[in-house]
Amino acid sequence: MKIFNVVFAVLFVLFAALQWNDPDPYIWMPIYLYGAIFCALAAAGNYYKGWYLFGIVAALGYAVYLFFTKDGVLSWMTEHNAENIAGTMKASQPWIEDTREFFGLFIIIIVLLVNFVSTSQKRAKKMRKKMMKIG
Repeated sequence: MKIFNVVFAVLFVLFAALQWNDPDPYIWMPIYLYGAIFCALAAAGNYYKGWYLFGIVAALGYAVYLFFTKDGVLSWMTEHNAENIAGTMKASQPWIEDTREFFGLFIIIIVLLVNFVSTSQKRAKKMRKKMMKIG
């Protein structure tokens, strides 16, 4: 898990840096830095289950919005035949930008979910060991 978290901490910092020239860096830089901070903390052995859950719920809410918004993922899939969203660095159409942002949130959700589950399993294992000592 340490390597997983170091890799994603570095990636999320890079993703945040790439947002500097985005139309809405004030939204996306904090989102990616949130993931970077909690991955770095997990790599250092500090786990924050409640903050993972908060991040998952917040990112999931925003992802649902991006899925159904006027130029969102659903529009990209149905009205624009799921055209290539990685052809160029510049998002020439609004549905390309929203779809890319949706997948960025999806990555954050998966990473935070992995840490949430891992933390839950570690805590359950510790609790079982304590119970074995008592019993």
